[in-house]
Amino acid sequence: MKRYSGGRRHIGRPRALRRTIGGAVVATTLLLSGTGFLAPSLASAVPPPPPNPSDSDIAAAGARVGDQLGRVGQLIDQVASANQQLAAIDAQVAVKREDVNKALVDLQNARTVADAAAAAVGIAQQALRDAGQMISDAQKKFDAFAVTDYVKGTGSAGVSSLLDAQGPQDVLDRAQILRMLSAKQNATLDSLQRARTEEANRDSTARQSKIEADRASAEADAKKDEAEQAIAAAVAAQQEQAAQKAAVEAQRDSASAELEQARNDAAGLEGQRDAYSQWDQQRQAEEAAAAAAAQAAQEAAVAAAARVAANQAAADRAAALVDGERDHTDLTGSTSNGTSSGSTSSGTSSSGSTSSGTSSSGGTSSGTSSSGSTSSGSTSSGGGRGTATKDPSLTGSAAIELVIDRGMSVLGTPYSWGGGNENGPTKGIRDGGVADSYGDYNKVGFDCSGLMMYAFGGLGISLPHYTGYQYTAGKQVPSSQMRRGDMIFYGPGASQHVALYLGDGKMLEAPQSGSVVKVSPVRFDGMTPYAVRMVE
Repeated sequence: MKRYSGGRRHIGRPRALRRTIGGAVVATTLLLSGTGFLAPSLASAVPPPPPNPSDSDIAAAGARVGDQLGRVGQLIDQVASANQQLAAIDAQVAVKREDVNKALVDLQNARTVADAAAAAVGIAQQALRDAGQMISDAQKKFDAFAVTDYVKGTGSAGVSSLLDAQGPQDVLDRAQILRMLSAKQNATLDSLQRARTEEANRDSTARQSKIEADRASAEADAKKDEAEQAIAAAVAAQQEQAAQKAAVEAQRDSASAELEQARNDAAGLEGQRDAYSQWDQQRQAEEAAAAAAAQAAQEAAVAAAARVAANQAAADRAAALVDGERDHTDLTGSTSNGTSSGSTSSGTSSSGSTSSGTSSSGGTSSGTSSSGSTSSGSTSSGGGRGTATKDPSLTGSAAIELVIDRGMSVLGTPYSWGGGNENGPTKGIRDGGVADSYGDYNKVGFDCSGLMMYAFGGLGISLPHYTGYQYTAGKQVPSSQMRRGDMIFYGPGASQHVALYLGDGKMLEAPQSGSVVKVSPVRFDGMTPYAVRMVE
C-alpha cells in the first residue's frame, strides 16, 4: 500500500529529531556521493521476459529435427500424392459428365432422324393411298367406256356406220366421231397405266421409308441405352470419387497436421530464442533511454543545484521562514527550529489565536491555517513561522524557474515521511507501519508536501506541511489548464498527494516510502479538479 505522507496530519507520534541542512549543500552532497536518480521503471515499458531456452535445449531440438527429416519428407510426398489423386479423380468425373452430355445429344439427334423417317412413311403411305384412288378412278372410266362401246357398238360397228352414211358429209361426221372415241379410249388406257405405275412407285417409296424409320428408331433406342449407361457410369464414378476424396483428404489432413507438428517442434525453441532476443533488444533500448533520461536529469539537477547554491538571497528567504518555525511534529510545543520560542498551544494562527483538534487516538493535534499568501512583500504562516521578504523582481517565469530549480536540485533525495521544510530535507517520523518498515524516521529527506515547502521557500512563500492546506494556499485553476510551476494534487480534498508540474506531461514528486525525489509522468487518475498556482 502506497503512503503519501503529505496527505496526512502527523499526530500522536513521538517527536523525532529534525535536522535543517542547506538545500544546495544537501543536493551537492547527494550528487557527488552518487545518490541514485531513479529511471522510469522498465516493468512499465517492457513486458516480462519470454522463455529463453538454453543452448543445450536448442541443440537437442536440432538433433530431434535431424532424426525426423526422413519422416517429414515422407509426409510432404503423401500430401503431394493426395493432391494428385484428387486432381485425377476430378478429371475422371469430368470426362464421365461429358460422356453423358454426348450420349444425350446423340439420343436427341437419333430421335430427330426417327421422327423424320416416320413422317416420310406417313407421306409415302398417303401418296400410295392417293395412287390407289387414281387407279380406282381410271378403272371406273375404262369400265364406263367399255360398257358404252358394247351398248352402242362404237368399236366393232365403226365401218358399217360409215357404209350406212347417207352422204359424204355424214361420212365425215361419223369418221370424226370415231377418231374422238378412239382417242378417248387411248387416254383412258394411258391414265390407267400411269396410275398403276405411280402406285408401284409409291409402294416402293413407302417400303423404303418404313425401312429407314425402323432403322432410325432402333438407333434412337440404342442411343437412349448408351445415355442411360453413361449416366449410370457417371453416378457410380461420382459416388466412388466422393468416398475416395474423403479418404484422401483425411490422409492429407493427417499428414499436414503431422508435418506442421514436426515443423513446430523443429522451430519452436528457435522461435522462443528469437522472441527473447527481440525482448532483450527492447529492454536494452528502454534501458538506454532510461539511462539517457537519468543522465539528463542528473545534469539538470547539477545545474539547478549550482544555481540554487549561488542564489544566496533565496537561501536567506527560506532560512528566514524556518527561523522560529514551530516543529510541526512537536506535540508538546516546547521546541522550535529557530531562536524564538513558540507558544505551548496546540496550534497558533497568524492572528495569534489558538485552535485545537482531537485526533482519532485521543491526542491533541494542530492545524495551521496559514494560506501562504503574501502581504506587503512578506509571507506569514501559522504555528510561529518566520517571515521573509519577497523580492519584487521575482515574478513570472523567473520566479517559476527558481521554484523548479530548488525542486530539481534535490532530485534523488530519499523519501522520508514527515521530512522536509523550506530550508531542506529533515528527518522523518514514525508511523508504526509502512514508513517505519522503510526506516523513514531515521532518514533525512522529503515527503510530498515537504518538497513543495522547500521549492517555494526560496521565493519567501511559506506553505503548511499538509497537502489539504496547500490546496487552498494559492489560486486554484482547472487542472486542464495547469502550467509549469503549478502544484498538482490527488485524492478527495487534496488529501493524498502533491507534485510540482514541470510541463510536457512531467511532474516532480516525492512519491512514497522506499522511493526518492524524482521526475514522473503526470498521473491523471485521482487528480483533483484544480491545480494551485502560487506564482503568476
